[in-house]
Amino acid sequence: MKIILFALVSIGLALTGCQAPATQSNNSAAANSAANTNASKPDAAKASAPTDMKSLAAKIVNQSAAVKEGEIVLISGSARDMDLLENLVTEVQKVGGEPLLTIGSEKMAKRSYTDVPEKYDTQEPKLGMALARMANVSITVDGSETESALADIPPARIAARGKTGSPVNAEFIKNKVRSVNIGNDLYPTEWRAKRFDMPLDGFAKLFWDGVNTDYTTLQATGEKARAAMAGKEIEITHPNGTSLKANLDSKRAYISDGVISGDDVANGNFNVYLPAGEAAVVTAAGSGTGKFVIEKDFFQGKEMHNVVLNFENGKLTSMTGEGDGFAAMKASYDAFGEGKDLLGYVDIGINPSYTLAPSSKLGNWVSAGMVSIGSGNNSWAGGSNNSAGSAGGHLAGCTVKIDGKTVVENGVLKL
Repeated sequence: MKIILFALVSIGLALTGCQAPATQSNNSAAANSAANTNASKPDAAKASAPTDMKSLAAKIVNQSAAVKEGEIVLISGSARDMDLLENLVTEVQKVGGEPLLTIGSEKMAKRSYTDVPEKYDTQEPKLGMALARMANVSITVDGSETESALADIPPARIAARGKTGSPVNAEFIKNKVRSVNIGNDLYPTEWRAKRFDMPLDGFAKLFWDGVNTDYTTLQATGEKARAAMAGKEIEITHPNGTSLKANLDSKRAYISDGVISGDDVANGNFNVYLPAGEAAVVTAAGSGTGKFVIEKDFFQGKEMHNVVLNFENGKLTSMTGEGDGFAAMKASYDAFGEGKDLLGYVDIGINPSYTLAPSSKLGNWVSAGMVSIGSGNNSWAGGSNNSAGSAGGHLAGCTVKIDGKTVVENGVLKL
C-alpha cells in the first residue's frame, strides 16, 4: 500500500541541515503499516547505481519537484545513497532553495522500538507538524535494506505510531507540500531482486533506467490514461476468480508520470513515485463489492499467496490466504484502527518500459497493465482517507472496464 512517508520526521533520523545543526527527532510521524517498514541488520544492496547521479538529481529537483527559489526542501535517505543525496542538496541550492538533509538507518528505526519506551509511541509529533507547516517540498530516497525488519515488534506499537503520524501526513497535504519518493517498492536490494526473479545488476539497471526515464513521453501516456479512466463505474476481473465492481469518485485520475506539475497541484495531487508510471482512481464511499485475489506477495520476508480480499459495499469484510506470511500480515492489519477497511483506490500501471522477468508472479505499481487495489489510506491519490492501516496488492493479467469500455485486457494496457 502507498502511504505518504515523510521520512524526515520519522523515528531516529539525525538532522544535518545546511544551516545551524538541529536535534534528533523521536516522533513517529511517518509510521505506516508494518508491511512497508524495515529495520534490522542489512541484507545490503551492493550494486552501484548505473546512472549519473548529478544529472539525475538535477532532473528530480528541476523537473519532478520543480523547486523554486526560496523554497524549503526536506531531503531524506540513508548513507548508502549519499552520492545522490549530496547532489540533491547541491541542486536545490543552485536554484536558490534551502535544503534540510536527514540521514536515517534501519538500526535507528529498530532501536526506536527496542530501546525507546512504549509510552512515547503516542507522543505529540511537534517536530513533524512544524516541518509540515514549514516545508514546500519533500524528497525521500527509500533506505530499506531488509524485508523482515520489524517482525518481532508488536503490531500494536506499530499501529500506535501510525495513528500518531496520521495528523502529520494530513498536515503535509493541507499545506500542499510536493513529495517525490524514490523507490516505489522497487529499490534494488539483493532480497528484492530475488523476489522478482532477477539478477541484482539487471534489477538495479532496470530501476535506475526507470527513475531516469523520459518524463515528457510518460506524461503523454498519463494523459491518455486519465482520459480512459474518466467514468462512473469500474469492473475488474481475472481468471483466478477476481471479480470486483465499484463506483468511482468524481475526482479525476491521479497520474504518477515523474513530474508534479502546476496542474497537478491545482487539482490536489502533490505526490510522485519514482520509477513512475501509474494511473489511479479513487473509489466512491460505500461502493465496492466482490473479491480481489493476490496470487503472490511477501510480508516481513515470508511468502503469502492466494490472498483473497472480500469487499461488500465498500468495506473489506474478510480476508483469507496461504503461506507463512499471511497470519503476520493479518495480525498487523487487525492492530490498526478506523478507516483501514474502506476500499480506497484502483491503480493501473502505465509504464511500458518497466518489464520484469516473465517467471515472476510478484506484482508492482508501474508495469503497464498491472492492477493494484487497496483499502485504507488513499490520500496519495487525492482521496480523503488518512488511515495508517491498509490491505491490498498487485495482480497481473486482469481485465479492467470503465463504464463498459476496456482499459486493460488480460493484462495488456489499451490506451
